[in-house]
Amino acid sequence: MTGRRASHAILIAVLVAIPAIMPTYFLHLVIQILIWAFIYTAWALMGRFGFVSFGHGAFLGVGAYGPALLWNNYGLTPWLGIPLSIAAAVLLAGLVGYPCFRRRVVGHYFALVTLALSQVVLLSLVAARDITGGSLGLTQNAVGHSWYALQFPEKSYFYVISVLLWLFGLVIWQRIDHGISREALEAISEDEDAAASVGIDVMREKMRVTIISAALTALGGAIYGQYVMYLNPDTVAGIAVSLQIVFAAIAGGVYSLFGPSVGALLTLSLTEGLRVWFGANFIGAANTIYGILLVLCIIFMPQGIVGALARIRPQRPSPAKPAAMAPEAHSVTRRPSSAAQ
Repeated sequence: MTGRRASHAILIAVLVAIPAIMPTYFLHLVIQILIWAFIYTAWALMGRFGFVSFGHGAFLGVGAYGPALLWNNYGLTPWLGIPLSIAAAVLLAGLVGYPCFRRRVVGHYFALVTLALSQVVLLSLVAARDITGGSLGLTQNAVGHSWYALQFPEKSYFYVISVLLWLFGLVIWQRIDHGISREALEAISEDEDAAASVGIDVMREKMRVTIISAALTALGGAIYGQYVMYLNPDTVAGIAVSLQIVFAAIAGGVYSLFGPSVGALLTLSLTEGLRVWFGANFIGAANTIYGILLVLCIIFMPQGIVGALARIRPQRPSPAKPAAMAPEAHSVTRRPSSAAQ
């Protein structure tokens, strides 16, 4: 058994054993970590190619509020509400992304446009208080255990859903990383004009990765909303959530498969640990320490935690070729190059 297969087998065994051995409180944290890891991975699909978006809080908010509003107001099952919300997030991404990419709005300007988008969605949710509950938040109509309403009081159901969701995000990341789109997107991130000159459809590739990222983020927001059953604009939309997504993905390692997941484990564990440690004794201390640690992590580990670990890991020496397989080695030994002489 190869090392990769062994690690996969260990990971599967751990995921299967967690619901049986873990207390309810910690299982609740694991479910949240898996859902947020999926959301961070969705953002990393854009961020790793230099398309820095601060607007994913908008897609998350649309995905979270859409199924809840359709369920509360019309009794529409989330099995239909979630796809509709994803479609709305994709439409929003297209309305913003297409003119930006057509007008060559890139870099800091693109980041500012997406930042404004995130805030627009937050203010819209707050302003529509008669529908969304405004700043007081929205609680979904609870019906108990129901597949139709996608509501399960038992956390084991949502644990399985969150694991499948997380694995789905990893598969999408892997397909893009090993597909031809990766080469095209890397070329675009280096020089759009040069990429277009060799036949790459710059608009299509940028719109594709943006739509995929927005759709996955909305899906993560929808599942998160179904799990917590209470939505507040400040926790699922707006600039704060967008920055949380960006910082956590970068802290974990935006260029590696498990980097965003490590970022989710770090940030949520750190947030919960500081909240429990300080409690109500030092208001704001937990968030302050959390922010300082994130800043230090980004400064001293720009490649993220996974990237830093990969750098310090000793490289295995490659096996030497047998003499029979490399006859040119003998000629090099007998006749040194002119540079060596």
